[in-house]
Amino acid sequence: MRIVVALGGNALLHRGERPDADVQRTNIVRVATAIAALAHDHELVVTYGNAPQLDLLAAQSTADAALTAPYPLDLLGAQTQGMIGTLLMRTLHDVLPGRRVVTLVTHTRVRVDDPAFEHPTELVGPLYPEKPARFLVAKYGWHMAEDRHGWRRVVPAPSPERILEADTVRVLLETGAVVVCAGGGGVPVVADWATGALRGVDAVVDKDLGAARLAEDVKADFLLVLTNVPNIYADYGTLDQRPVLDVTPTELRGAHYPEESMGPKAEAAARFVENTGRLAAIGALDAAYEIVHGRSGTLVRPDLLIA
Repeated sequence: MRIVVALGGNALLHRGERPDADVQRTNIVRVATAIAALAHDHELVVTYGNAPQLDLLAAQSTADAALTAPYPLDLLGAQTQGMIGTLLMRTLHDVLPGRRVVTLVTHTRVRVDDPAFEHPTELVGPLYPEKPARFLVAKYGWHMAEDRHGWRRVVPAPSPERILEADTVRVLLETGAVVVCAGGGGVPVVADWATGALRGVDAVVDKDLGAARLAEDVKADFLLVLTNVPNIYADYGTLDQRPVLDVTPTELRGAHYPEESMGPKAEAAARFVENTGRLAAIGALDAAYEIVHGRSGTLVRPDLLIA
Protein backbone atom coordinates (compact mmCIF):
# COMPACT_ATOMS: atom_id res chain seq x y z
CA MET A 1 0.00 0.00 0.00
CA ARG A 2 1.22 3.51 -0.80
CA ILE A 3 0.82 5.81 2.21
CA VAL A 4 1.34 9.56 2.53
CA VAL A 5 2.03 10.52 6.16
CA ALA A 6 1.35 14.12 7.20
CA LEU A 7 3.22 14.94 10.41
CA GLY A 8 1.74 17.63 12.62
CA GLY A 9 3.58 20.83 13.41
CA ASN A 10 4.15 19.54 16.95
CA ALA A 11 6.26 16.62 15.71
CA LEU A 12 9.61 18.42 16.01
CA LEU A 13 8.72 21.13 18.51
CA HIS A 14 6.11 20.69 21.20
CA ARG A 15 4.19 23.67 22.49
CA GLY A 16 6.35 25.79 24.78
CA GLU A 17 9.67 24.20 23.80
CA ARG A 18 12.60 26.34 22.73
CA PRO A 19 13.40 25.97 19.00
CA ASP A 20 16.91 24.69 19.69
CA ALA A 21 18.51 22.21 17.30
CA ASP A 22 19.11 19.66 20.07
CA VAL A 23 15.44 19.74 21.05
CA GLN A 24 14.41 18.98 17.48
CA ARG A 25 17.02 16.22 17.13
CA THR A 26 15.59 14.54 20.23
CA ASN A 27 11.98 14.83 19.11
CA ILE A 28 12.71 13.51 15.62
CA VAL A 29 13.76 10.14 17.05
CA ARG A 30 10.22 9.63 18.37
CA VAL A 31 8.81 10.58 14.97
CA ALA A 32 11.04 8.18 13.04
CA THR A 33 10.38 5.34 15.46
CA ALA A 34 6.61 5.83 15.19
CA ILE A 35 6.50 5.64 11.39
CA ALA A 36 9.33 3.16 10.77
CA ALA A 37 7.06 0.15 11.28
CA LEU A 38 4.89 1.32 8.39
CA ALA A 39 7.91 1.50 6.08
CA HIS A 40 8.59 -2.20 6.51
CA ASP A 41 5.30 -3.14 4.86
CA HIS A 42 4.31 -0.16 2.72
CA GLU A 43 5.55 2.47 0.28
CA LEU A 44 5.94 5.62 2.37
CA VAL A 45 5.99 9.35 1.71
CA VAL A 46 6.54 11.62 4.73
CA THR A 47 5.40 15.25 4.80
CA TYR A 48 5.64 17.62 7.75
CA GLY A 49 4.76 20.98 9.22
CA ASN A 50 7.25 23.82 9.44
CA ALA A 51 5.47 26.65 11.26
CA PRO A 52 7.87 27.02 14.26
CA GLN A 53 10.92 26.86 12.01
CA LEU A 54 9.44 29.30 9.49
CA ASP A 55 8.55 31.73 12.27
CA LEU A 56 12.14 31.56 13.57
CA LEU A 57 13.70 32.21 10.14
CA ALA A 58 11.23 35.01 9.42
CA ALA A 59 12.15 36.74 12.67
CA GLN A 60 15.87 36.40 11.97
CA SER A 61 15.51 37.67 8.41
CA THR A 62 13.44 40.69 9.44
CA ALA A 63 15.95 41.63 12.15
CA ASP A 64 19.06 41.18 9.95
CA ALA A 65 20.57 44.63 9.36
CA ALA A 66 22.69 43.27 6.50
CA LEU A 67 19.58 42.76 4.34
CA THR A 68 17.83 45.53 2.46
CA ALA A 69 14.60 43.54 2.82
CA PRO A 70 13.64 40.30 4.58
CA TYR A 71 13.81 37.08 2.56
CA PRO A 72 10.47 36.18 0.94
CA LEU A 73 8.50 33.33 2.43
CA ASP A 74 9.00 30.99 -0.52
CA LEU A 75 12.78 31.03 0.08
CA LEU A 76 12.41 30.74 3.84
CA GLY A 77 10.08 27.78 3.33
CA ALA A 78 12.68 26.12 1.13
CA GLN A 79 15.25 26.58 3.91
CA THR A 80 12.97 24.83 6.39
CA GLN A 81 12.52 21.94 3.95
CA GLY A 82 16.29 21.47 3.89
CA MET A 83 16.68 21.70 7.66
CA ILE A 84 13.78 19.46 8.68
CA GLY A 85 14.31 17.16 5.73
CA THR A 86 17.89 16.38 6.71
CA LEU A 87 16.84 15.61 10.29
CA LEU A 88 14.15 13.22 9.08
CA MET A 89 16.41 11.62 6.49
CA ARG A 90 19.25 10.91 8.92
CA THR A 91 16.99 9.51 11.62
CA LEU A 92 14.92 7.36 9.25
CA HIS A 93 18.20 6.09 7.77
CA ASP A 94 19.26 4.97 11.25
CA VAL A 95 16.00 3.22 12.17
CA LEU A 96 15.58 1.62 8.72
CA PRO A 97 19.02 0.11 8.03
CA GLY A 98 19.47 -0.82 4.40
CA ARG A 99 16.48 1.24 3.22
CA ARG A 100 17.05 4.16 0.86
CA VAL A 101 15.68 7.45 2.26
CA VAL A 102 15.49 10.53 0.02
CA THR A 103 14.66 14.12 0.94
CA LEU A 104 13.29 16.47 -1.73
CA VAL A 105 12.68 20.21 -1.77
CA THR A 106 9.31 20.34 -3.49
CA HIS A 107 7.26 23.12 -5.06
CA THR A 108 3.51 23.57 -4.98
CA ARG A 109 1.80 25.35 -7.83
CA VAL A 110 -0.99 27.70 -6.80
CA ARG A 111 -3.30 29.87 -8.87
CA VAL A 112 -2.24 33.45 -9.35
CA ASP A 113 -5.91 34.46 -9.04
CA ASP A 114 -6.53 32.46 -5.84
CA PRO A 115 -8.82 34.58 -3.60
CA ALA A 116 -6.41 34.03 -0.72
CA PHE A 117 -4.06 36.63 -2.21
CA GLU A 118 -6.72 39.27 -1.61
CA HIS A 119 -7.52 38.04 1.89
CA PRO A 120 -4.36 37.06 3.82
CA THR A 121 -5.17 35.05 6.94
CA GLU A 122 -2.14 32.93 7.90
CA LEU A 123 -0.10 34.17 10.88
CA VAL A 124 3.69 33.98 10.44
CA GLY A 125 6.73 35.34 12.22
CA PRO A 126 7.16 36.78 15.70
CA LEU A 127 4.91 38.94 17.83
CA TYR A 128 5.50 42.70 17.59
CA PRO A 129 4.34 45.59 19.77
CA GLU A 130 1.95 47.90 17.93
CA LYS A 131 4.49 50.59 17.01
CA PRO A 132 7.05 48.26 15.35
CA ALA A 133 4.17 46.47 13.62
CA ARG A 134 2.97 49.72 12.08
CA PHE A 135 6.54 50.49 10.98
CA LEU A 136 6.80 47.15 9.16
CA VAL A 137 3.45 47.72 7.47
CA ALA A 138 4.63 51.11 6.22
CA LYS A 139 8.07 49.86 5.15
CA TYR A 140 7.20 46.57 3.45
CA GLY A 141 3.47 46.79 2.79
CA TRP A 142 2.80 43.84 5.07
CA HIS A 143 -0.58 42.99 6.55
CA MET A 144 -0.70 42.69 10.34
CA ALA A 145 -3.29 41.26 12.69
CA GLU A 146 -3.64 41.38 16.46
CA ASP A 147 -2.75 38.04 18.06
CA ARG A 148 -3.24 37.80 21.82
CA HIS A 149 -0.24 39.71 23.24
CA GLY A 150 0.86 41.63 20.15
CA TRP A 151 0.72 41.85 16.38
CA ARG A 152 1.82 39.32 13.77
CA ARG A 153 2.15 39.34 10.04
CA VAL A 154 -0.64 37.68 8.08
CA VAL A 155 0.00 36.24 4.62
CA PRO A 156 -2.02 34.47 1.91
CA ALA A 157 -2.59 30.72 2.14
CA PRO A 158 -3.61 29.72 -1.41
CA SER A 159 -5.01 26.28 -2.17
CA PRO A 160 -2.49 23.77 -3.60
CA GLU A 161 -3.16 22.91 -7.25
CA ARG A 162 -0.30 20.50 -7.95
CA ILE A 163 2.94 19.24 -6.42
CA LEU A 164 5.43 19.79 -9.24
CA GLU A 165 7.80 16.99 -8.24
CA ALA A 166 5.04 14.35 -7.88
CA ASP A 167 6.34 12.35 -10.86
CA THR A 168 9.80 12.23 -9.28
CA VAL A 169 8.29 11.06 -5.99
CA ARG A 170 6.49 8.23 -7.79
CA VAL A 171 9.71 7.10 -9.49
CA LEU A 172 11.56 7.09 -6.16
CA LEU A 173 8.79 5.09 -4.49
CA GLU A 174 9.02 2.49 -7.24
CA THR A 175 12.71 1.99 -6.38
CA GLY A 176 11.77 1.20 -2.77
CA ALA A 177 12.82 4.55 -1.31
CA VAL A 178 11.12 6.30 1.59
CA VAL A 179 10.55 9.85 0.36
CA VAL A 180 10.55 12.93 2.62
CA CYS A 181 9.04 15.96 0.87
CA ALA A 182 6.38 18.69 0.70
CA GLY A 183 7.45 20.24 4.00
CA GLY A 184 5.17 23.05 5.09
CA GLY A 185 2.89 22.31 2.14
CA GLY A 186 5.72 22.89 -0.35
CA VAL A 187 7.30 26.06 -1.74
CA PRO A 188 4.41 28.07 -3.26
CA VAL A 189 4.93 29.08 -6.89
CA VAL A 190 2.81 30.43 -9.72
CA ALA A 191 3.35 29.69 -13.41
CA ASP A 192 3.39 32.36 -16.12
CA TRP A 193 0.36 31.72 -18.33
CA ALA A 194 2.33 32.27 -21.55
CA THR A 195 5.76 30.73 -20.88
CA GLY A 196 5.17 28.43 -17.92
CA ALA A 197 8.06 30.09 -16.06
CA LEU A 198 7.80 29.67 -12.29
CA ARG A 199 7.84 32.48 -9.76
CA GLY A 200 7.83 32.12 -5.99
CA VAL A 201 5.14 33.95 -4.03
CA ASP A 202 5.19 35.48 -0.56
CA ALA A 203 2.67 33.05 0.86
CA VAL A 204 2.34 29.69 2.60
CA VAL A 205 0.46 26.52 1.74
CA ASP A 206 -1.38 24.67 4.48
CA LYS A 207 0.70 21.58 5.27
CA ASP A 208 -2.28 19.22 5.52
CA LEU A 209 -3.89 20.41 2.29
CA GLY A 210 -0.48 20.12 0.63
CA ALA A 211 -0.19 16.54 1.88
CA ALA A 212 -3.65 15.71 0.51
CA ARG A 213 -2.71 17.20 -2.85
CA LEU A 214 0.52 15.19 -2.89
CA ALA A 215 -1.33 12.00 -1.93
CA GLU A 216 -3.66 12.49 -4.85
CA ASP A 217 -0.84 13.36 -7.27
CA VAL A 218 1.25 10.28 -6.39
CA LYS A 219 -1.84 8.02 -6.45
CA ALA A 220 -1.56 7.06 -2.79
CA ASP A 221 -3.87 4.44 -1.33
CA PHE A 222 -4.04 6.04 2.11
CA LEU A 223 -3.57 9.49 3.65
CA LEU A 224 -2.49 9.38 7.29
CA VAL A 225 -2.72 12.69 9.16
CA LEU A 226 -0.86 12.51 12.47
CA THR A 227 -1.39 14.95 15.30
CA ASN A 228 -1.31 15.11 19.11
CA VAL A 229 -4.76 13.65 19.84
CA PRO A 230 -5.85 10.01 19.37
CA ASN A 231 -8.78 10.85 17.09
CA ILE A 232 -11.22 13.56 16.12
CA TYR A 233 -13.61 14.61 18.88
CA ALA A 234 -17.11 15.96 18.52
CA ASP A 235 -17.78 18.92 20.84
CA TYR A 236 -14.09 19.01 21.73
CA GLY A 237 -13.28 20.72 25.03
CA THR A 238 -16.82 20.46 26.40
CA LEU A 239 -18.54 18.11 28.82
CA ASP A 240 -20.14 16.44 25.80
CA GLN A 241 -16.79 15.64 24.14
CA ARG A 242 -16.84 12.23 22.45
CA PRO A 243 -14.58 10.44 19.97
CA VAL A 244 -15.47 10.22 16.29
CA LEU A 245 -14.08 6.93 15.01
CA ASP A 246 -15.72 6.61 11.58
CA VAL A 247 -16.78 9.52 9.40
CA THR A 248 -17.41 10.63 5.81
CA PRO A 249 -16.28 13.84 4.07
CA THR A 250 -19.82 15.22 4.24
CA GLU A 251 -19.99 14.57 7.97
CA LEU A 252 -16.54 16.09 8.52
CA ARG A 253 -17.49 19.32 6.82
CA GLY A 254 -20.82 19.45 8.59
CA ALA A 255 -19.09 19.38 11.96
CA HIS A 256 -17.26 22.70 11.32
CA TYR A 257 -14.00 21.98 13.14
CA PRO A 258 -11.90 25.02 14.17
CA GLU A 259 -9.65 26.48 11.48
CA GLU A 260 -6.78 26.94 13.93
CA SER A 261 -6.67 23.27 14.92
CA MET A 262 -8.58 20.32 13.46
CA GLY A 263 -10.24 22.18 10.57
CA PRO A 264 -7.43 21.90 7.97
CA LYS A 265 -6.79 18.25 8.87
CA ALA A 266 -10.47 17.41 8.43
CA GLU A 267 -10.60 19.28 5.12
CA ALA A 268 -7.44 17.56 3.84
CA ALA A 269 -8.83 14.12 4.65
CA ALA A 270 -12.18 15.02 3.09
CA ARG A 271 -10.59 16.27 -0.14
CA PHE A 272 -8.43 13.19 -0.58
CA VAL A 273 -11.27 10.75 0.05
CA GLU A 274 -13.72 12.64 -2.16
CA ASN A 275 -11.28 12.98 -5.06
CA THR A 276 -9.92 9.43 -4.99
CA GLY A 277 -12.50 7.19 -3.34
CA ARG A 278 -9.72 5.88 -1.09
CA LEU A 279 -9.24 6.11 2.68
CA ALA A 280 -7.76 8.64 5.08
CA ALA A 281 -7.33 8.66 8.83
CA ILE A 282 -6.50 11.15 11.57
CA GLY A 283 -4.87 10.20 14.85
CA ALA A 284 -1.91 10.30 17.20
CA LEU A 285 1.71 10.06 16.09
CA ASP A 286 2.61 7.18 18.40
CA ALA A 287 -0.33 5.13 17.09
CA ALA A 288 0.59 5.43 13.40
CA TYR A 289 0.85 1.68 12.81
CA GLU A 290 -2.37 0.94 14.71
CA ILE A 291 -4.27 3.63 12.78
CA VAL A 292 -3.36 2.17 9.39
CA HIS A 293 -4.47 -1.26 10.62
CA GLY A 294 -7.82 0.01 11.91
CA ARG A 295 -7.11 -0.16 15.62
CA SER A 296 -6.93 3.54 16.44
CA GLY A 297 -7.73 7.00 15.11
CA THR A 298 -10.60 8.36 13.05
CA LEU A 299 -11.21 6.62 9.73
CA VAL A 300 -12.46 8.82 6.89
CA ARG A 301 -14.24 6.78 4.21
CA PRO A 302 -16.19 7.76 1.09
CA ASP A 303 -19.80 8.84 1.34
CA LEU A 304 -22.14 6.02 0.46
CA LEU A 305 -23.48 6.21 -3.10
CA ILE A 306 -27.20 5.72 -3.37
CA ALA A 307 -28.40 4.49 -6.75
